[in-house]
Amino acid sequence: MFVSRLRLQRYDFFSYLQTFRHFFSKKDKYTTIYGITDNGFLKISPILAETLKRFYIMTNSNNYCVIMGGGIGSRFWPYSRKNLPKQFLDFFGTGRSLIQQTFDRYKKIVPIENIFITTNVLYKELIQEQLPELDKSQILLEPTRRNTAPCIAWASYHIKKLNPNTNVIVAPSDHLILKEDEFKDAILKGLEFVSNSPQLLTLGIKPNRPETGYGYIQIEEEKQGEFFKVKTFIEKPQLEFAKVFIESGEFYWNSGIFLWNINTILEAFNEIMPEVCTKLTNGEEDFASCPNISIDYGIMEKANNVFVQLCDFGWADLGTWDSLYDISSKDQEGNVVVNGNSLLYNSYNNVIVVPEGKLAVIQDLEGYLVAARDNVLLICKKDDESAIRKFVNDVQIKLGDQFV
Repeated sequence: MFVSRLRLQRYDFFSYLQTFRHFFSKKDKYTTIYGITDNGFLKISPILAETLKRFYIMTNSNNYCVIMGGGIGSRFWPYSRKNLPKQFLDFFGTGRSLIQQTFDRYKKIVPIENIFITTNVLYKELIQEQLPELDKSQILLEPTRRNTAPCIAWASYHIKKLNPNTNVIVAPSDHLILKEDEFKDAILKGLEFVSNSPQLLTLGIKPNRPETGYGYIQIEEEKQGEFFKVKTFIEKPQLEFAKVFIESGEFYWNSGIFLWNINTILEAFNEIMPEVCTKLTNGEEDFASCPNISIDYGIMEKANNVFVQLCDFGWADLGTWDSLYDISSKDQEGNVVVNGNSLLYNSYNNVIVVPEGKLAVIQDLEGYLVAARDNVLLICKKDDESAIRKFVNDVQIKLGDQFV
């Protein structure tokens, strides 16, 4: 009887998903589920209930995604350049850039028409070229760079006008996710949580090493189901502290992926950063006068309703050459070669990046980065992030933008 009804009146049946969802959310336990139909009650199994819940969340027009794609990726210089930063590059030879892979990931979770890209005006044509599925109205062009807090507030006001009660995923455009199914499950659970609770949610990654290149989140004992209240955020620690964090079991990597209801985040901005709200409600022309501050410093570290979802989906933040080295396949001597050809002699634990059609011949080098692109060749220690930033600043001051 149930199967024939589903086949004959599938659209009527799915119209009752809102009714079912009320029952799905009860204590996260699925025993016997009942939904109201025009003929009374319809009994469905726990497995089908879970399937219908996932279907409802994924097709829910109240779910949106904001992908932040306006960074310049200076820590990946010279491979990442101002005119073609790292999010638009294919690091792993997949045929898809980092931002394309990110878009592919989220279009499986929210409707394509609900995905927005925030980016700098310089990258409008790159976005249109790499993501032709997007309408031009889905590309939000920042008048100037003002870090992630003003960027997220600006995008939130824009989406609020389109849908006053939406749930939003906010994500960087340069992450690597190895376990796509686990990632999708985590996001769907997170969307359900923020749709039923006025909390700001961040995804915390279970650490597998004392990493000094990531921020950390310390959790409290207080929790709501699988979601823990955040005790504190800690910026990139020194190695000895990172080791203590891992041993304690209380700390998780800060992924920089956030979920919340649109009203929850705008209330946080109104309470904690009212000056940003005032400027953005006056129009786009005041965006440049917003403070240059990240969402972590501006909102997440100050709000008292921040929760973390503990996740393990093969996450990596491609923030530095050293992080690329950690996650890339290596030859027998521990070298990582990106794109071009190379011949290495008595060389170990290096990152070699040369353009297609070019050859690098290297002898007696260990722990170095050799990166060439267009008119720049960089040779330096691969784990010295601060040095690369200094190089970029010096080049820009002394030689101009043509090499940056």
